[in-house]
Amino acid sequence: MARPKCPRMIKNLPNVTYYKPRAIPLSQLEEVILTCDEYEAIRLADLDGLYQEEAAAIMKVSRPTFGRIIELAHKKIADALINGKAIKIEGGVIAMAQKRLFQCSNCQHSWEVSFGTGRPAACPQCGGNNFHRADADRGHGKSSLGMGCRRRNENKAITEKETK
Repeated sequence: MARPKCPRMIKNLPNVTYYKPRAIPLSQLEEVILTCDEYEAIRLADLDGLYQEEAAAIMKVSRPTFGRIIELAHKKIADALINGKAIKIEGGVIAMAQKRLFQCSNCQHSWEVSFGTGRPAACPQCGGNNFHRADADRGHGKSSLGMGCRRRNENKAITEKETK
């Protein structure tokens, strides 16, 4: 029995999930299934130009595993292009990368940054460094800590005063 695959981290699901040759009815086409992790490997290595080691770290897989993913993706895409097949993007053992939301105080631009990439150096729109985590991303009201702790401490102080 094969060992189960660990989920591969991907940034986003593709906006377009189907590509086909022009002027050929879908009913006459064979399909090639490109998994979401193969799609992500193509994006990182071929579009973003990352080395396999860097891309593997982003996807949370080993470098040899990334090499196998990208090799299979290239083979599937070549098969579709050379043999006139449709490409359908779906499936795969994946996990979505968590993101942080930032907002620039100068131009009010909002943007997302994946966790684990460090704090951005500047706003991507205006280049300013006067930005912060967006209010929607700060977790206000989501934690049982914060105000609850303060109230507990205040209640404790009131109780201590009453007992004196």
